[in-house]
Amino acid sequence: MKKVAFKTLGCRLNQYETDALASQFQTKGYHLVPFDESADVYVINSCTVTHQSDHKSRNFINQANKRNADSVLVVTGCMANNAKEELENREEINYVVENDQKTSVYSLVEAHFEGEIIHPSKLNADLFSYGSTEKGFHTRSMIKIQDGCDNFCTFCIIPSVRGRATSRPVEDILSNIKEVIAQGAKEIVITGVNIGRYDFEDYKFDDLIEKILNLDGDFRLRISSIEPDGFGDKFLGLLSHPKMTPHLHLCLQSGSESVLLQMRRMYTAKRFKEIVDKVRGYRPDFNITTDIIIGFPNESDDDFSATCSAIKEMNFGHVHTFKYSIRKGTRAERMPDQIDERIKTKRSEILRNLSEATKLEYRKSFVGKEQTVLVEKCNDEIGKGYGEHYIPVEFTGKNIRKNTFYKVKITSLEDGNEPVLKGEL
Repeated sequence: MKKVAFKTLGCRLNQYETDALASQFQTKGYHLVPFDESADVYVINSCTVTHQSDHKSRNFINQANKRNADSVLVVTGCMANNAKEELENREEINYVVENDQKTSVYSLVEAHFEGEIIHPSKLNADLFSYGSTEKGFHTRSMIKIQDGCDNFCTFCIIPSVRGRATSRPVEDILSNIKEVIAQGAKEIVITGVNIGRYDFEDYKFDDLIEKILNLDGDFRLRISSIEPDGFGDKFLGLLSHPKMTPHLHLCLQSGSESVLLQMRRMYTAKRFKEIVDKVRGYRPDFNITTDIIIGFPNESDDDFSATCSAIKEMNFGHVHTFKYSIRKGTRAERMPDQIDERIKTKRSEILRNLSEATKLEYRKSFVGKEQTVLVEKCNDEIGKGYGEHYIPVEFTGKNIRKNTFYKVKITSLEDGNEPVLKGEL
């Protein structure tokens, strides 16, 4: 039995695509092993959003090459699009597969072992035929509904490496979800590059979500990262549906109106706050998490202060902070007044401390309340998973089973690197 190992960097869309590829390899008889073990095949699903992402991808390429000189090394994902020529010139990499051909990684590897060398450009281009994620790395079942983006924010390289926005047919999505529910999936996570802009025939994003929520089965629905401009009143109304989880990752990027304008974001800070207020109007404890870019060109002290104030005011459950990273070919690359790295580092530390304090206060508010936890790891008497608000929970009980919902009374908060809610049945 051949062994395959995966390493995934970046977004949940990459995580979904890796899950699907891992499931396909295992279904075909491969044994899945950790990335730090010897394997016949290494697949790196890369990210290129920042310089740090590129650096991590290169490190994992080096690690894979050192482990087994006779193995097949495949590099796919966004860095494969953005730095294709550089990667193809590295002798240790057997195949560089762009995002459009990622679904055919298994076919490429099998052909290789049968003595047929195929150039990845000859593979079928298909963004959606990934199949089941039943044997992937996550208990939650991610479903891809869309790929690509047409927004062209001034800092972002994603339209170049993922292409223009493309939506998956409605019936394909519904069939995929029915399939994973039949296989036992309890949580469905909708993913894509810009899911709020889903548009297939007469169906918009909120129409699709309504259809999913009306499917039969014992499952809950979670929305992954979404842009504020993807919101409408109909979608806001769906947030109160009993199958919808009270958590959204809503991308702010900056609390400064002038910075958002320079970023070419499709909303204002004022509009973002209005959306948050409306969401919390449905449920005051609704968990809203976000992304913040620090040190965008020409970001002043006042701009940074506006971002800090927004984090305090909107009580985010978690904030992903990123230093602005120049990406070649973007408008922001050509902007004057690039921010010194020392200033970025200082602001990052301030924002991280503020974000951690906000997260801690938000999670403390759940002590004494109840969470519906989907168990991801367990033994007979300890279960670990996530509640409906997407907060990690560890609880005690009897005969706890994986991939099962449990009503858990939260008794305390364990403050560590990642604050965890503690509870009991």
